[in-house]
Amino acid sequence: MRKIEKIAPDHFEQEDHFYPKALNSQLHAMVSHFFNLDHERLIKRYSHLNPQVNTDHLREVLAYQCKHFFWGGADLFYVATEQGNREMVVLETNSCPSGQKSMPPRSDSDEFRGYRYLIENSFLPQLKKRRLPKGALGVIYDKNYMETSGYAATLSELTGEDVYLIPHFNNEEKCIHFENGVMMLTLENGEVIPIRAAFRYVTQKPWNRIPVTSKTFIFNSTLVCLSGGRNKLLANKAYEIYNTELFSSGLKINMPETIKDVSKLEIPLWVKKFGGKAVIKNPYSNAGQGVYTITTEDELEEFLSHDYPYDQFIVQSLIGHYDWSSHSEQGKYFHIGTVPDKKGKIFIADLRVMVYSSPSGFAPCAMYARRAKAPMTSEITTSSWEVLGTNLSVKKGENEWESDTSRLMLMDRKDFNSLGVGIDDLIEAYIQTVLTVVAIDKMAQTLINKKGQFRNKLFSSLDNDKSLLSEIML
Repeated sequence: MRKIEKIAPDHFEQEDHFYPKALNSQLHAMVSHFFNLDHERLIKRYSHLNPQVNTDHLREVLAYQCKHFFWGGADLFYVATEQGNREMVVLETNSCPSGQKSMPPRSDSDEFRGYRYLIENSFLPQLKKRRLPKGALGVIYDKNYMETSGYAATLSELTGEDVYLIPHFNNEEKCIHFENGVMMLTLENGEVIPIRAAFRYVTQKPWNRIPVTSKTFIFNSTLVCLSGGRNKLLANKAYEIYNTELFSSGLKINMPETIKDVSKLEIPLWVKKFGGKAVIKNPYSNAGQGVYTITTEDELEEFLSHDYPYDQFIVQSLIGHYDWSSHSEQGKYFHIGTVPDKKGKIFIADLRVMVYSSPSGFAPCAMYARRAKAPMTSEITTSSWEVLGTNLSVKKGENEWESDTSRLMLMDRKDFNSLGVGIDDLIEAYIQTVLTVVAIDKMAQTLINKKGQFRNKLFSSLDNDKSLLSEIML
């Protein structure tokens, strides 16, 4: 069993919780300006550039109070249409996203950076609103020790309490269980401690060891993961339902054309629909796992030659170079990419935007970007994933991960300029992220009945994947 740690107040050390390149970085002036914009200035700027948008509706969206999805991060591509219009397109939304360890400070005295903003403005206000069982505070994790230990140290600092940092890995011996909906922690000496509230950073199949609902407050619950935070299939359905609701407001979640509920046998037909170029996703994976970019027959055959743990897939239009992007019903998107380097190379990059829900509405928490390994050219001469894949996580084995930080791009004075985005792109990315979080939160509310119980029949009608359904801990 991995070690449980008891984090006491006054134990936050910056070098333990930030990447070395982020430790002494300085936030780019444009990004700093963005973080200092209040809702009204954002609304004024956005509606000025998008006159079709109903400002009152946008104001309601930014002031929305989440019931379940309290913090999230969207991955976005900045792309252009065939007509040359720039857009931010949502790839996916994560219900326990990374980002704090990559964020430059907002000021010289900003020691805790985003850890403090998130805990102080989102997590702690939720505790005050709830009747909780007696017990301690915890942070549960299965990945990203650098950030999870940062959250634990920050939570301890702000509450003056000891906080338990609890490993909770898939297919490993567990030190927590649930009794009558209360999370119980068993220490190495056999002592059992109830947990009244837990900050969750459990990313790999969290629903198979954390119940969907509990008396212990979990930030975010696994309900959020199933509703779209770690379920790309339901996320897409949530986006489509919310887009229908948004139609008259002029707002819209931008996403690639997506075919849902696809069996493995059907995949070649849908890839053909997209002109032989597509992205196939296992809906329940994350950290770059279970995503397959298809640009040739060989890559499709390679995908079809393997067995997969789940029955359903989603197939999306592929966004690449102008000369080899998918044709979809929205036309063709292509990557703008980074500003050419000294060798004239342009790389595909994505933008991660992390937001949280607070009593005064949404606020941005952290941002960073990631670029692909190989440059984007008019012809693909290597594996398409080398050109298109931006995720930094590298899986070394079961529950073992590393990060390729050489491709990390900070929002600092050095990296930001090479991204090629401006303040209006940041505003667009932020609003897109907020819209996706609201969409998934609304889906989560739909999946809970008036007694606070999970609507298993409704969920299985929306996502009838027997392999997934057998894993869910109710």
